[in-house]
Amino acid sequence: MIFITLSLIALAIRLPHLSERPMHTDEAVNAYITGQLLAGEKYHYDPQDRHGPVLYLLAKPVAQLCGAKNLGELTETELRLTPVFVGSATILLFGAAVEMFGFIPCLIAALLFAVGPLPVYYSRYFIHETMFVAATFALMLCGWRAAANSSTSLAALTGLSAALMLACKETAVIHFFALGLGAAICPWATKSKKYFIKAKLILTALGSFFVTTILLFTWFGQNWSALADLLRAIPNFAARAGGQGHEKSFLYYFTVLDPLFVFIIVATAGIFAVVCDAFAGKRRAGLLLTIYSLAIFLIYSAIPYKTPWLALNFWLPLTLLCGLGAEGISLQFHNSAGRWVAGIGIAALVLVAGQQTQTLAFDYPADEKNPLAYAHTTEDILGLPARLAEICRQRNLSQPRIEVVAKDAWPLPWFLRKFSNVGYWQPGQEAGAADFFITPTDLDGRLATKLKDFRPEFFGVRPNVLLILWIPPALKKP
Repeated sequence: MIFITLSLIALAIRLPHLSERPMHTDEAVNAYITGQLLAGEKYHYDPQDRHGPVLYLLAKPVAQLCGAKNLGELTETELRLTPVFVGSATILLFGAAVEMFGFIPCLIAALLFAVGPLPVYYSRYFIHETMFVAATFALMLCGWRAAANSSTSLAALTGLSAALMLACKETAVIHFFALGLGAAICPWATKSKKYFIKAKLILTALGSFFVTTILLFTWFGQNWSALADLLRAIPNFAARAGGQGHEKSFLYYFTVLDPLFVFIIVATAGIFAVVCDAFAGKRRAGLLLTIYSLAIFLIYSAIPYKTPWLALNFWLPLTLLCGLGAEGISLQFHNSAGRWVAGIGIAALVLVAGQQTQTLAFDYPADEKNPLAYAHTTEDILGLPARLAEICRQRNLSQPRIEVVAKDAWPLPWFLRKFSNVGYWQPGQEAGAADFFITPTDLDGRLATKLKDFRPEFFGVRPNVLLILWIPPALKKP
């Protein structure tokens, strides 16, 4: 019951003011795909830079329940409800993890996940990460229980969870490797006699994984070419790991995950407690968690490509290790006064997390100084569609023709979704006649000549990135 209560608290924290933060470019892309599905188009997996179908599979019915039928009718709130619900429901998995890690560690972890800055911020973000973390947690729980109980049904759920991870993001292969590494080391380190998992469990999990993967990526048999596209995603993924303009230092995730090192210190105590218990033949699940955590942190840190939402993958094991660390510290006290001190320390930990969340997720969610608001859309862009609508009313334009000439037009398709006659062109292409043009600040010669009589108005789209709305001269009265 306590984890259900915490899940409802998490929901209450995540729901307010969902529409106030401008849509990030990645959110706008995902919104556009969801709008296509609402309009009746089939899903087609794009291995270049669009990830898997799980986000859209969940978002479509939520948007339909809210009454949306196409992109133009979608709102920020309707889209962000999907990660909000998934992020809040993830709290329930901590209740299912009590058997693995213990009640107190799971309770502390659930509290930190309910109020922490990373899970709150990105479960209000229409991207894949929240679903990915939930599926990762489900894989850990189902896999552990399937092996411990020799359960084929849990093995099938393990394969299903792994498939959901892959159908969220291709980076699932990193996590498969890290979990496999932990599963291989744990029996050796703890001198367990149970080295091998039954073949039927492995086959069941693999069968469930492949069937679910095929169904999801082919959109339930409607697009079989997606399987070949999935294979082509591997070299794309490898190339992207090189950075592609998002290169960061090895220590970058420390600045995003825990700049004050408060949680890392407590988690380190958890690692110490886990190692001591594991070599005493206890708490092998904690050792698996520790190996997995260190493996993914080292791999992600070594990869030059880094974005702050990837740090959400570390917050899940960090909260569990914090729980184990807090429990280990409290056990060092042998009287009630000492346990009270430990309780106050845990409350302070939750308070620090909540305070960071208030600042980052609600007070300054799109501020360029916010480490979680990466290359974020500025609030200034919200004035662009409003300005267009105002001029159209003044000039009695019911269906204005708008031409966008830009190498990368995102997130404009989201902000211009209410206008039905918008064309998108690459620089150098010949755009037709239009009522309005939208361009970046660098124009080629032909387009600059074409717009010489237009009046420019500037709008910020991202930090240090401007767009120009070109407004034609007013029509002269006859």
